Amino acid sequence: MISPQLARALGVAGLRWRPTSGDMFVIDQSGFEGDVFTLSDMTIEAHEFTTGTVLGFNGTTEWALDSVALDDALWLPAEHQLRALLGSTFRVLRRIAAGAAGDGSDDSFGLGDDGGDEYEVEIVLAGQTRVFAAIDPADAYAGALLVLIGASSDSVEPSL
Repeated sequence: MISPQLARALGVAGLRWRPTSGDMFVIDQSGFEGDVFTLSDMTIEAHEFTTGTVLGFNGTTEWALDSVALDDALWLPAEHQLRALLGSTFRVLRRIAAGAAGDGSDDSFGLGDDGGDEYEVEIVLAGQTRVFAAIDPADAYAGALLVLIGASSDSVEPSL
């Protein structure tokens, strides 16, 4: 699962969320730090209204929380979703054993060095091979997606 910081950077870069069952999210407000929710047809559903999408908590034990506006939720895309969003630019995910990580990555999106394995995502963008390294595969995918979104909107790569 990607960090809220990477998820926020993806949103700022332009990634839009269309909620589906199984999606994970956090409520992007003070007091909800560390609480991760999962959309489910049984407990948390996306309700479409003309005024926008609302995530409804259906009879759960989640305090007295009835619903939250989509704008107050921060999507935490899963590894498979990030890979799918890379589309045809995606080439390979590599696991690099601890201590063997090379210096060939374009960007490092790991959130600290735990001395463990590292993962590299390779994409081809505008004919150029780009490699993104992170401690977690999802973070490496997210780093590659940030650059892809930036390139598609002719904007500068977001900084973390």
